[in-house]
Amino acid sequence: MTFVLPVGPQHPMLKEPEYFRIEVKGEEIVDVDIHLGYYHRGIERALQDRNYLHDLYLIERICGICSTHLTTCYVQAVEQLLGVEVPDRARYIRTITAELERIHSHLLWAGIAAHEIGFVTLFMLLWKVREYVMDLLELISGNRVHHAINTLGGVRRDIKPTQVPKISRGLAKLEDAAKYYLNIFTSDRTVLARCEKIGVLTKQTARELCAVGPTARGSGIAVDIRKTDPYAIYEELPFDVITEREGDVLAKAVVRLREVLESIRIIRRALEVMPKGPLRTRVELKVPENETIARVEAPRGELLHYVMSDGTDKPWRVRIRTPTYANIPTIKPMLVGGTIAEIPIVVASIDPCFSCTDRVTVIDADTGNSRSLTKAQLKRWRS
Repeated sequence: MTFVLPVGPQHPMLKEPEYFRIEVKGEEIVDVDIHLGYYHRGIERALQDRNYLHDLYLIERICGICSTHLTTCYVQAVEQLLGVEVPDRARYIRTITAELERIHSHLLWAGIAAHEIGFVTLFMLLWKVREYVMDLLELISGNRVHHAINTLGGVRRDIKPTQVPKISRGLAKLEDAAKYYLNIFTSDRTVLARCEKIGVLTKQTARELCAVGPTARGSGIAVDIRKTDPYAIYEELPFDVITEREGDVLAKAVVRLREVLESIRIIRRALEVMPKGPLRTRVELKVPENETIARVEAPRGELLHYVMSDGTDKPWRVRIRTPTYANIPTIKPMLVGGTIAEIPIVVASIDPCFSCTDRVTVIDADTGNSRSLTKAQLKRWRS
């Protein structure tokens, strides 16, 4: 006999509302059904009523953990529509800020993972280290969460020569800490008992479900937009795509902590060779009618922005496909066959941001059938 265990929409393990319908036989999980749609903020609709510059500040607030990656993807899409060349120095500053944000995101995740397995001391220590990188982001941008570094055609702030020694000292502290906690995750009895061979996602399943980011790389798939479709200055800087083969929660943790070390390497090299020059190219807000897609490698994986322009200063359509939305299908195969106690850390292993899965579906109240809308229907709704 099986029983249904409801997890969510409100639950201590969830920082945002989400609903998991989990079928269990005793302690064993035999089936999982995931329901999205508890956190719709209407951001994509709101983007249509603001001009391209004002949209930048709204997009940054989709997620506070990867706000720079969200704006980087957006401005790259608009710059493609405008045919604008971004100055080299601006591309370097975008890369440095993005890698600092990747470090911040991975350290934040590692602390949350420790919290989910009940290792509160490790959680507190990791979040103390997280302060180091937040200090560096504040030094460069003036902000600790939403960095507001990007603008159309370049960046808003420069990295001054006097700031470089401070950044270097901060990177040295982060490097020592990352090596130390990487050793903790791979040797501590508590971490190994709760993460090793737990929530396994095989390479084949990860490929079939189109997993992205550390979720895919933890299963041995070397997919990284910085390598496969380079942007900013990633084509000019040497770095390795970090992978692990085991596919379990521990592998995903190791990938993220090793990526912290790789990000430090990228930032150091960028600071060494960053050229002098202007920070931005002036752009017109009226964008010729066209459409484009931009991609970046956010901390959680591939982030995609589709932007359609109609010749005005406001976008006709902005569609955002975040990595969490791509990785949610992987939760089911990772949970099935496991136990109830593993649910929090397995769900956390994809580093979910449910507010990023901003979606709405049109459903007929009488029949229950869902449907898609044509461009003409959307136009009538907009007017």
